Amino acid sequence: MSPNSTKSVHSKEELDLENVPTKEPGYDVDDEFGGHEARRKLERKLVRKLDLRMSILIIIYILNYIDRNNASAARLRGLESDLNLKGQDFATLLSILYVGYILMQIPSNMLLNYIGRPSIYLPCCMIIWGMISCLTGVTKDFVGALLTRFFLGFVEAAFFPGALFLLSKWYTRKELGVRTALLSCGSLISNAFGSLIASGILDGMQGKLGHAAWRWLFYIEGALTIFAATCAIFILPDFPSTSSRWLSPLEVKLSELRMEEDVGVGDESETESGGRAHGLIMAVTDWKVWWLSLALTSMVVSLSFNAYFPTLTATLGYNPTVTLLLCAPPWGFATIVAFIVTRHSDRVGERFYHIAIPLVFGIIGFIIAIATMDLAARYVALFLMAQSYAGFITFLTWISNSIPRPPSKRAVAIALINAFSQLGNIAGSYVWPSMWGPTYRNSYAICIATNGFCIIMCYVFKKHLEHLNKKAEIKEQTERRPAGFRYFT
Repeated sequence: MSPNSTKSVHSKEELDLENVPTKEPGYDVDDEFGGHEARRKLERKLVRKLDLRMSILIIIYILNYIDRNNASAARLRGLESDLNLKGQDFATLLSILYVGYILMQIPSNMLLNYIGRPSIYLPCCMIIWGMISCLTGVTKDFVGALLTRFFLGFVEAAFFPGALFLLSKWYTRKELGVRTALLSCGSLISNAFGSLIASGILDGMQGKLGHAAWRWLFYIEGALTIFAATCAIFILPDFPSTSSRWLSPLEVKLSELRMEEDVGVGDESETESGGRAHGLIMAVTDWKVWWLSLALTSMVVSLSFNAYFPTLTATLGYNPTVTLLLCAPPWGFATIVAFIVTRHSDRVGERFYHIAIPLVFGIIGFIIAIATMDLAARYVALFLMAQSYAGFITFLTWISNSIPRPPSKRAVAIALINAFSQLGNIAGSYVWPSMWGPTYRNSYAICIATNGFCIIMCYVFKKHLEHLNKKAEIKEQTERRPAGFRYFT
């Protein structure tokens, strides 16, 4: 893998970065920062400051997933009976969230790119979804719960694609993988700690002030979300060009230069010249965006066990409290695996095998679950299933690496791919009907098929990127130019 460069190569499917102007002979951009060593020191300081502020995103994502998945924990303590849910009503409650989620992601990211103030936009959306989560605890019937779940997804849609876009505006390709991993690990941590929190609330709040414990689950977790959102307004960074309140002018200049050097084009100039409508057109007419969308959708179907994890753990035969406690270790293991895999992926500059291998281990977990009802074997299978999220997180990084510039296109592409993939969550909500339990063999078979299809699509995409890199290398050798931009494969 070639190192980052201030030049880039021509590709019909991306920006024409070939004509990026070169500096005059003898010119050293590091001189503006006091020399090479001074620049490295300033850059380390900048990244540290940035990491501290971005860490709030992990907390937000933990709460995002807790608010999204607490219905599964509430199901164990009377949600279905209190709301008179029948048949596929619960699956519909889960799936309706993703309808709103799909509808809002692209407009939200386009708006975020336009206003340039994620420190205001994202926390305000978070406050609203915290309020909606609290209202879920007030609902009396299926229709009320359905409406709150729909609008919860509608507002939550702003966060994840917005967070990915915000990270891609600050971090280079070599830095982006581990940051995306740390962010996405928030969802894995939420599955672990969310189960522990839910266990405590559901076990200790039954009948308090005349409310069922599952209602308290929505009240308490929604209130935590609102509190964290208020803090985030003062912590989250904006984009590099609008961050002078916490960065010096030299640090602002360095942050913009880092992104320009990473791909060969500055973010801000491209944003101004491309425009929001142009970015939308570029994204929807790029076949790579749709290929990645379909691959991720297939993967998301295979990961649908996440929404039913307490139900699957309940097949081990323990009471609801122990069941929720047993949910935590597999997700703790998955968090560790995801961090190691994505960190190694960044270090070696490779994506496909870091996606495929965790998915293959997930398939092994599905096969074990199909083959036996033995308690120990099925619990091991849950660990193997959960760790397959490492492939999902690496895939998210691959998206930003494969569609690097301009930011107007990248904003739409990230939102479009993520939104399209939520069709997998809608379908996945119906993959685990109670009639297929307690073995859920049909469900696991569907997961194996969709997992395998995703691996095949990723392999084809890898070969395409290798072809583009080879063409770029030949062109550079012919024109005797230094090595430029390369896709991570």
